[in-house]
This record gives sequence, C-alpha cells and structure tokens, in this order.
Amino acid sequence: MTKSTRVPVVILGAGAAGMMCAAHAGPGTLVLDHAKAPGEKIRISGGGRCNFTNMQCDPEAFLSGNPHFAKSALSRYTQWDFLDLVQRHGIPWHEKTLGQLFCDRSARDIIDMLRTEMERAGAELWLRTEIGEVSHDGTQFRLQVEREGRRQTITCDRLVLATGGLSIPKMGASGLAYRLARQFGLPVTETRPGLVPFTFSGAPLEALKALAGVSTPARVRADGPAFDEALLFTHRGLSGPAVLQASSYWREGQSVTIDLDPDGAVLPALRAARGTEGRRGPATVLGRHLPARLAQAVLEDAPLPARLGDCSDRDLDVLAARLSDWRVTPAGTEGYRTAEVTLGGIDTGALDSKTMAARDVPGLYAIGEAVDVTGWLGGYNFQWAWSSGWAAGHAITAARRG
Repeated sequence: MTKSTRVPVVILGAGAAGMMCAAHAGPGTLVLDHAKAPGEKIRISGGGRCNFTNMQCDPEAFLSGNPHFAKSALSRYTQWDFLDLVQRHGIPWHEKTLGQLFCDRSARDIIDMLRTEMERAGAELWLRTEIGEVSHDGTQFRLQVEREGRRQTITCDRLVLATGGLSIPKMGASGLAYRLARQFGLPVTETRPGLVPFTFSGAPLEALKALAGVSTPARVRADGPAFDEALLFTHRGLSGPAVLQASSYWREGQSVTIDLDPDGAVLPALRAARGTEGRRGPATVLGRHLPARLAQAVLEDAPLPARLGDCSDRDLDVLAARLSDWRVTPAGTEGYRTAEVTLGGIDTGALDSKTMAARDVPGLYAIGEAVDVTGWLGGYNFQWAWSSGWAAGHAITAARRG
C-alpha cells in the first residue's frame, strides 16, 4: 500500500538554492534529493573551502536572456546579508583576489550552517529519494517518490524546482528541473556548459600539450568582456580562471583572443634590455616576464636574432603584437563533465523576478542554477543561489500567511 504524506511546501533539490529556500519557506517544508548527502556541489567547491560569495557582486556579472531579471533578488538579499549569516554562525572566512570570499576551514561549514537554518525553520530533509511522476490538478501538486524501498505519494500546495542544471553529472546533475518546467508549460532556453576548459585538436593541440602544466597571467576574451586572471595550459587545451570566464561567452567555431602580456610590460623591457644587455638572447629577457617554457615556445613561432642587441624595433614590435593578440579557435569544451555551471535554463520570462514564482502555474517556483541566470566565476553563482532561494522562501511564507 502506498503511503501518503501531505505537506505545505516541497523543494526538489538539497543544493545551495534549495536549502536556502527551505530555511525561509516556513515550517513543514520538505526538501527531497536523490543524493546521499546535501550540498554536494558546495562541498567540492573552492577546493573544498567554498567560494561562497563575492564582495563585488554586481548584476553585470550575470548572463541571462533577460539581464535585468536577477537584479531584484540580488538587491534584496545581498552578499553582505549572506556574509552576516556566515559570521553569525561563527564561520571563519577570508578574502582572496577579486573579492572572492572563502571558508578558512571547510565548505562543510556552509552546509552545516544551512542545515541548522533549515532545522530552526522547521524544514525536513529526505535524502536518497527518487522522484517519479509529478502532477498538478489546479489546486495542489502530487509527487510519486521512492524512499527506503517504499513508494510514497506526497501532496503539497507549493513546489520549488531547485535541482540545478546539467553540469558535473557524476555529482548527480540531471535535467529534472527542465523536464518538469516543460511539463508545466514553462519554456526552457538553450542550455550549454559554462565556466569550462577549452579543448583543441590536431596541430594546435600538439603545440599546447608541450606546455601542459604552465600557468601565466593573461587577458582572455571570447564574444564578451575580457578577463584578467590566470591561464593554464593542459593536455587537452586551455584552462584556468581567465579561460573559464571567457568560455561562458564562447560559441562553437568562434575564435578566442589571448593577451599574454596584459600589463604591457614586455616591449618596454625588451627595448631597455637591448641597450644594456644586448649580448643576451631574447629568450633570457622574455623569460623574466613569461614562464621559461612559454617564452621559448613563443620565440620558436616568432624567431628573433640570437642576440637582443641585433633585434630591430620592428622585430620587437612584431613579438609584442603576437603576445598581446594571440588568437586561437577551440575545437570545443570539456562539456558538462567538468563545467562548473550550466548556461541557460528555465526562461525568466515565465517567472516573477521578485518571488521566483511561475506566472501561469499557481504554487510553482524555480530557483538557482535551474533558471536562466549564470554568474561569473568567483562566488557569483552561489550568491544567485542564496538570493533566489531567499526570494522564493520569503514569497512562499508570505503566501502561506495570506
């Protein structure tokens, strides 16, 4: 016999957005997840220390079909609000470059904090729960689930889609939120991997493989803003923060522009050294500004006279131009396997930006990565999870009171 359970609110997904929403949606909220532990993407993020937000969390750092959609939630629950929560729980933290905030100890501190907030709010968490059929009869939602080998029916007035996107399937990512959104008539925009390394093939790959393991500061641009951070050469292509950032703006077939001298220091240094160290080889001086292997590879492709003193102004200008305007065309990306986020998702046009509620399906909400809002690398996507989860949670509480 199938057991039936009636609750006011069900949240599908015990990730960052789902747990945050549960902490604000009111008592009796039930969170369901198929994983054996909550917050798995939180746990592995930031090298295990969770880059939980960013001090510079500006709406311009988010990609969406509607660039204005995220502004409401981000302005009403800010990075400072989440930082205050972290500090109230006594979690030590530190700031890294570009406003990124990390836990001093472990990402588990954030998970434990969210679980504590959920418990205080009277929310319940069911793990290892498989979601089957989900339906809506116009007044309530009905979910068929399987837990601990038993099938159960859950009914609720409000259902929140917080199961994330398609990135990192080995962590349990699936298209459940998109499937349910389409089922209930919510459009889903094109999805693709974001914040993901580039891959190459053929001769370009062979050249890059020779530099595998080399890292250097760079300015990288695809079809969007330029990002000044580290670039890493790999056995498959290019990675590193600057590349991951640019990847969110890249489309198949497009070229990527890389500036290996973002500070513009190489040309003045070469000219100065030509007058004082003319007997030295160009690789020696270039190696002061680039990793040695990279400097050598650059000079192999753009050979100069053996002695710096024999280099003409044109020789040095050509080398500087090559460094500042290196163009490559990736064969692709490493895909959802390693992508940190999913670009695209549930169309924001179907949602209310203040409440995260579906406009045409009473009681349905969508939050976090499942929605067509994607942040830059550096804590922005977690802030979207906190902000959208908070917005939906508060809206649900207000609706329950009303």
